[in-house]
This record gives sequence, C-alpha cells and structure tokens, in this order.
Amino acid sequence: MPTAGLKRIAAGLLTLVPLGSWALCTSDGVAQPQAVLERFISADCDTCWADPATPGAAANALALDWVLPGGRGDDAPLSAVASRDGLDRLAALRQPVPPASAAHTSLRKGAGARVRVAQGNAFNDYVGASIELKGGGRWDAWLLLVEELPASTEGSPVARNLVRNVFRPDWDRPDRGGRTGAGLAETRAMQIHQGAQPDRLRLVALVHDRSGRLAAATMTSCKP
Repeated sequence: MPTAGLKRIAAGLLTLVPLGSWALCTSDGVAQPQAVLERFISADCDTCWADPATPGAAANALALDWVLPGGRGDDAPLSAVASRDGLDRLAALRQPVPPASAAHTSLRKGAGARVRVAQGNAFNDYVGASIELKGGGRWDAWLLLVEELPASTEGSPVARNLVRNVFRPDWDRPDRGGRTGAGLAETRAMQIHQGAQPDRLRLVALVHDRSGRLAAATMTSCKP
C-alpha cells in the first residue's frame, strides 16, 4: 500500500493515541534497557526455536527475536514467521547471516535519547503506531511491531519478543522525515501478519546514532 494510504489509516487508528497524550499502550514511564539482546534464527532450523541453549536476557536487557528466510523457502519449518527484515537488521549490525542461529547484544551508550512510542487498538489487520524523538540530528531509527510470547510457546525455553513488522523512519538525512518544532515524529499503520495475536502485540523503538551506537531503546506497556 502506498505511504500516503498507510498514513491515512494510521491517522484513524491513532485517534486514541495522539502524540503527547495518554494512550492505552505507550512507553510512558517505561525505563530504557541498558542493552538489547537480538536472537536470530534461520527458518530452516527446526530445532533452534526450542534449543535449551538459547541465551536469555539479563534483567536490564530487552530481548528481540528475528526469524530469517531459509534456503528452503516456504517449505522451511519456520517460514510462517520469517521476514527479510531480519536480514536488513543483520546488515545494519554488520553481522553475518547465521546458518542456524546467532545472538548479538548492543549496549546503550550515554544517558539515552528521549524517544516515545504509542500504539492504538488493532483494527482490520492493522495497528496504528507512532514514534517521537525529542531534539534534532540524524538517527537510524527502527520501529518494530513485536509479539510477546511467553516461555514454553511452541517449546521455547525463553520468553520471546518475535518481530512481526518493521518500519524505519527516514531520520538519517536533515531534509527528510517527520520533523516538528520539538524534534522528530512519525505515525504509521503497521500490518498485523497472519497468525499474530493482537493482544500480544507491542511496539519497540531502537535508535542508533550516526556511528551505529545504540542511543535509545524502549517498548510500549499496555494498561488495562
């Protein structure tokens, strides 16, 4: 769908979550993690998901899970949740594509950039999403729609935040992106892929500086 169409959908879905106001699911009051643990699994590896040696996240770290497309295509055991976005993420981290699985940890540097995310209710296979960063500058931002999966899901030994969709705001150039007087902001309608449970969906924001260092990481928390 064209970007203009997605923004119109997002505007409707985010009527309950305008930037700067209360929302059902926001990162308001959520402490930024000191580290982000990213676990990558090839869709070809039918045992990787349930591997008892899967690294767990420390108490002050956020774990993310990416399933990469495999060489077997749609016949791969984990093809239903595989995404090429994971390959883009590995490239951004300057990491090789693993034959089976791999993990990478990024440490947050400094006090952390001021980033806020918010999500609306799921509607017609979409969820409204917003990301806002205080201040200017050039940043490499990743807005991730993840599904929270408790430990033991499909035999997983650890709880997972499975990446289901990705949006990358164009904030790495001074003449592009959703710039406001207070900083940078974007709204987006993000598609909920088949099989994901809407009540388990959360938004994660990762922001890297021009040197590739992790400057901010946060995740929405949903209030009853």
